[in-house]
Amino acid sequence: MRKLLSLLIVPLVAAATLVSVGAPAAAHPAKPFPARIALPNGFTPEGLTIGRGTTVFVGSILDGAVWRGDLRTGRGSVLIPGTPGTDKAGLKLDPQGRLWTADFSGGGASVYDADTGTRLAHYQFTDVPGSYVNDLVITQRAVYFTDSARQVLYVVPLGPGGRLPAPTAFRVLQLSGPAATPDVYHNGIVALPDGDLLVAQMLTGQLVRVDPRTGGSRLVDLGGYSVERADGLVLRGRTLYVIRNLTNVIAVVRLNAGYTAGVVQREITGPQLRSPATGDLLGSALYVVNGRFDVESTPSTDYDIVRLPA
Repeated sequence: MRKLLSLLIVPLVAAATLVSVGAPAAAHPAKPFPARIALPNGFTPEGLTIGRGTTVFVGSILDGAVWRGDLRTGRGSVLIPGTPGTDKAGLKLDPQGRLWTADFSGGGASVYDADTGTRLAHYQFTDVPGSYVNDLVITQRAVYFTDSARQVLYVVPLGPGGRLPAPTAFRVLQLSGPAATPDVYHNGIVALPDGDLLVAQMLTGQLVRVDPRTGGSRLVDLGGYSVERADGLVLRGRTLYVIRNLTNVIAVVRLNAGYTAGVVQREITGPQLRSPATGDLLGSALYVVNGRFDVESTPSTDYDIVRLPA
């Protein structure tokens, strides 16, 4: 995933002659994580999440396949085979080792065993044509999903210990305020420390705070900066990474203490970004999956994950 990977080969031959007999051998430096990880050609990725250790999961918006790989080695394979008509957008791993997916044009969400790929549950939120269940965030009490075509959030409550509810035990939260504006294309979503949710409006270039109890919302003041084409959101502390797909820009926003306003500290860009869809953090690195939404997807189109300094 990172084209920042330069292998430094230190000449050791001369130094070795200075080591006295019997001295302990110098430890080999750890091999750097790859700067770029290739996904299967034609995979058409959209969602990415990092699980336990260095495990990464990527979902396909083409046929719903899920690829599981290792960020340390760069190797991986398909965990959940693709099936036409089961396209997946966002995905997240919960503390119980379950992989949740937003089933995009299918109008619902699925839950899988992240080790075996076995489907554990499915929630059918809507059968309204043109609905797009796009992204999700997992909290201690519920899982929240955005719909890019409707001014609602879908809420799946969790039982004690994260127990999965019955297939019909979800609710549709009607949004109000700026989050209820038509045609804004709600996309990425993260949870704030105070319990509110932060949602990206991809077409208007705005961020909105949503009260998960009432659906009420208000705009986050970015000082006039537009996050147009905002796709995935990644939050660590008060630093928000806004991944803007077709602009090939990742805006790094420092939010205020109340999470009501933010200042763009820098923009990450470069040729390694090819319509990035979303990402996740591991240590000091931000891993981003390139959706390549500006090209037609064919069986030979190449896709990848790239590693960037956070």
